[in-house]
Formats: sequence, structure tokens, C-alpha cells
Amino acid sequence: MTDNRTERRHDDVQPGPTLSVLRLNLVNRYVAQRLLFRGGLERKPVNASVFRLVWPLLTQRRLLMPLMRPKGITCFYSRALVRRLARLIGDRPCLEIAARDGTLSRFLAAEGVRITATGDHSRHRTAEHPDDVLNEDPRVALRAHQPQVVLCSWPPPGNSFEQHVFRTPSVELYIVVSTRDESLAGDWDAYRDQADFVRFADPQLNRLVLPPEIEPAVLIFRRVGEQ
Repeated sequence: MTDNRTERRHDDVQPGPTLSVLRLNLVNRYVAQRLLFRGGLERKPVNASVFRLVWPLLTQRRLLMPLMRPKGITCFYSRALVRRLARLIGDRPCLEIAARDGTLSRFLAAEGVRITATGDHSRHRTAEHPDDVLNEDPRVALRAHQPQVVLCSWPPPGNSFEQHVFRTPSVELYIVVSTRDESLAGDWDAYRDQADFVRFADPQLNRLVLPPEIEPAVLIFRRVGEQ
């Protein structure tokens, strides 16, 4: 496994202030806006129970994620997911790598998690980046912060940086919010080749990443010998 694999950049963010610019009819646009966003395209922790009631009623629901991906939005996080992840992380310092706009880190910080969001700003075409997302390449961030817990949401497919998570001695737990489709996200070769971590899958966590059409998968890697 080498570092010269081509990385498809699914995390490029394009400007776009509201759902009104998207090709959804008025009803679908209004419901999706209230269900998933605080305002504009700022995501909020989604009420999973309300989502399960309302989402099947949206006639254009399959259009939403193809329209969201060019805006840098690959999924939505339920409030229940954020709380479950916060319990997994506990009081250990956590580093989010390839954090894009830092949404998941902000949700976790609101739950009391000690988390630092980092991302390589040169990977994005937009000129503006949130102040709370440090401009650090994942490899640099891992060396600089020596985290006990690492988090990554929707890592680019076939990326060259996730293998370094498994090689960082301080890391006890690695959490990946992703998809079961190996062509869309994640370094699955690194997941299979590493030998120092045990991989767990929790179907309940998968269901807390939204919407279900993206075939979500939450992968949990725990270092051998760690509780």
C-alpha cells in the first residue's frame, strides 16, 4: 500500500446559501429545511424520531443528497448519533481529520467532548473556511496532536492518510462515519491491512446517520488491548 493513490475529492465545497437554489418543489424544500437545517445550509443535530416520521413523506427525498454533495454535505447527523459518539469518546482528547466545515466537531463539542477539528484547506475550492477548523493535513495533525481518539466523517475514497491513523501510537480509538459503498468513501485497504485494531460494526449507530439512502456505516476501530 503506497501514498501515491489518486484521491477523488468528494469533500470540495461549493458556495450555496439556502435550499431555495436547489431543484426541490416548495413543499419538499420547506420540510427538508426545517427538518435538517438551522438556517440556510447550516446543519443541525436531527431529531431521529421526527426524521423517521417525516422523511418517507418527501416525494423528492432521493434528489436531496445528489444536490447536497456539491455543497460539501455528504450526510446528516442525528442528535442520538452525536450523543452515542460522545459517550464512546468520553473524556479523552479527540481529533477530527478531514473535517470539512467542522459540523460534527461542533456538535460533539456542544456535548462536552474535547475535540479539535482539522482539515487541509488546500483541498477545497472555496476560499473561506471556518475559524474553528485548523488548516492541518491529517498526517501533520496526527503528529502534532497525538490524540487518543480520532474521528473522520466521509473520508475520500482510496485516500492516503487514514493508514497513518493506525500507525500513530497514541491512538486508542478510531471512528469513521461513512458508507457501505467502498467506492464512495474510505481507505478500505487500510482498514483490512492494519493488524493493531479490532473493527466493530454497530447497526444501531448506522441507522443514526441520515438519510438511509446513503447506506451509512459507522466503523469503530479499537486498539487491541484497549477497553
